[in-house]
Amino acid sequence: MVDYSKWKDIEISDDEDETHPNIDTPSLFRWRHQARVERMEEQKQEQEKFDQEKQKTLKNLEETKKKLSEKVQAGDSNLDELKAAIAELEKEAANIKKKEEELKKKEKVTPWNVDTISKPGFTKTVVNKQPARSANEKSEEEREQEMKVFVKENEKLIKQYGMFRKYDDSKKFLTEHPHLASENTANYLVIWCINLAMDEKFELMDHVAHQCICMQYLLELSKSLNVDPRACIGSFFSKIQIAEPDYKASFDEELRSFKERIRNRAKEKLDEALKEVEEEERQKRLGPGGLDPVEVFESLPDVLKKCFEVQDTAMLQEAIASLSPEDATYHMKRCVDSGLWVPDARKSEAEDQPQEDAPNTEAEPEEPTYSTATN
Repeated sequence: MVDYSKWKDIEISDDEDETHPNIDTPSLFRWRHQARVERMEEQKQEQEKFDQEKQKTLKNLEETKKKLSEKVQAGDSNLDELKAAIAELEKEAANIKKKEEELKKKEKVTPWNVDTISKPGFTKTVVNKQPARSANEKSEEEREQEMKVFVKENEKLIKQYGMFRKYDDSKKFLTEHPHLASENTANYLVIWCINLAMDEKFELMDHVAHQCICMQYLLELSKSLNVDPRACIGSFFSKIQIAEPDYKASFDEELRSFKERIRNRAKEKLDEALKEVEEEERQKRLGPGGLDPVEVFESLPDVLKKCFEVQDTAMLQEAIASLSPEDATYHMKRCVDSGLWVPDARKSEAEDQPQEDAPNTEAEPEEPTYSTATN
C-alpha cells in the first residue's frame, strides 16, 4: 500500500498573487509567506550550526582517541586525563545523536510548501491549457469594488462570525451563510483586527484574530483539495476539533505570529498618523520665510530664548548687542523668517490708521511684535 501520510499536511501558500489590492493593509498571504520564509531560514541556520558542532565534536573525539592510542603504545601510564576527555566527548556525541534524531523528527512533521515540495531537475516550458480562474481575470479596480460591495452587504454577518467562540457555533453559522467562506471575509477580518489593535482593544483583537486564522485555514484547505471553500466548511471544523498535536501546534503558532504582526502593523499605522498630524501642525506654524517657529526657538541661544519668553524688547536689544554681528544677523533673520519676530508690525498698524492718529516712529526705536508660538 502507498503511504499518503507525508502529503496530508502540505502548507499551501503559493497564492500571493491573489491578495486583495488594498494597499493600506498588508496582504495576509504576503505575511504568511514572509513568516514561512523566516521560519525556513531559522531552521537552516539551526541545521548548519548543528552540523558544525557535530563535525567539531567527532573530530575532537577521533583526535583524542588517537592520542590515547599513541600513549598506550609508547607505554605512558598517565592516561587519566585523556580517558576523562574521551568520556566527556563521547557524552557530547551521544547528546548530538539525540539532537540529530529530534531535528529529523521536526523536519518530518514540518508541512511541505511551494518552496520545499519539489526541486527543479531540469528547465522545461509548459503551456498551461487550463482556463485561468476568474479572480485572475479581474483587474485590481474590479476586485476592490467587489470587496466594497461584499462588505457593504455582509459586514454585519462577518462581525457576527468574528464574535463566535466555539467551533460548533462557527461551523453552524457558516453552514447557514456559506457565501462568507471567501477571501473577502478573511481580508475584512484582517482590517478589523488592525483597527481593534489601534484602539488598544487587544482582548477583542485576539479573539477576532482566531476567527480570521480559522477562515484562512479553511480557504487553504479548499485550495489544497481544489474545491469550492463552501464545500470545506464542515471538513475544516471537524478536522480542527480532532486535530493531531502537530496540526494544532502549527495552528497555534500561526495564530501567535499573526497577532504579533497585527500589533506591529497597528503601531506602524499609529506612528504614521501621528507623523501626519505633526506635519500638518508644523505646516500651519510656518512663518513667512518657511521656517518653523518652534524649531527656530529651540535653536536660539539661551539669552535670546529668555527675551522671547518674557517678550521684553529692551532685553532683546541688549541680548542682540552682546552677540557677534554674524550671530545676531543669523538668529534674527531666522526669527523673522519663522514669524517669531515681526519687525514691521507697528509700521503696518500706523499705515492702517488715519494720518492724524499715526504715531511718531522717529522718536523711538522700532519694537517687534512677538509670536505666541513661544508661549
